[in-house]
Amino acid sequence: MSGLQKHVLVVANETLAGEELLDAVRRRAAEGPIRAIVIAPVNEPRAGYVVYRNSRRATAGRRIDRMIAELRAAGIPAHGDVFEGGPVAAVEDVLALEDVDELIVSTHPEEKSGWVRKKNVLSELRRLAGDRPFTHVVSDVTARTGRVNVLVVANETVLGERLLDHIRERAAQGPAGFLIVSPQSDPGRGEHPEAERRLRQALATLRDEGIEAHGQIAHPDPYAAAMQVIEDERVDELIISTFPGERSGWLRRDVVERLRKDAGVPVEHVVAELPSAAPLEGLRQ
Repeated sequence: MSGLQKHVLVVANETLAGEELLDAVRRRAAEGPIRAIVIAPVNEPRAGYVVYRNSRRATAGRRIDRMIAELRAAGIPAHGDVFEGGPVAAVEDVLALEDVDELIVSTHPEEKSGWVRKKNVLSELRRLAGDRPFTHVVSDVTARTGRVNVLVVANETVLGERLLDHIRERAAQGPAGFLIVSPQSDPGRGEHPEAERRLRQALATLRDEGIEAHGQIAHPDPYAAAMQVIEDERVDELIISTFPGERSGWLRRDVVERLRKDAGVPVEHVVAELPSAAPLEGLRQ
């Protein structure tokens, strides 16, 4: 190898685990000396509050650590970090802070990638790259590893044993990560202590059992909350939990069937047991 060392910005999150990305960086290093700057942007939810925000950062951080270890083992100097705010903001920040000569961006295939589908993120990254060489690497991590992202939509039923058991059973079938979205009950309030308490308790229960789970309080409409996540992130399956029959406001609004029609992923409906002191009317979920 000869010539000056080039600084290559590597941008990915879930696909940091992909051999396609690692191979692309190795091939670039074979052309001449490089230093890799590896970043994992973590998307902020469009609405709502992330619960256990640090757990999402920690998961992305572990992917970065593995990628950096692989690159260093291949003789490629590398360092990296997790950035919040999404890929465009992350790349803007790095370009302002570091000298970058080239960019390599890795995504899932188009049908699974929020970065490809959403708001022309790739076009924005190409624009930010300017005259710098820009490489887009497609990595189908799901097909190779079998790992799936499961979106769970539940609020008052999030601690129900039927839902938790269903999540446990799905986790036992193969590698999976779960994002639990709890639509807020009162959109006029800035804080939602009861919903957050339930969500934190559910997440703690699952995580204590070794299940990868994150959560957020979200848009008050469960259909809109689910569709926003599906647009913003990779979702392979959807689980929605409601109270039974006419006791459920979500079923009266036909939320489950609307999601089955529009989500574009398999949708499972878990019917929760009623609380022992449940009123005959007024259950939102």
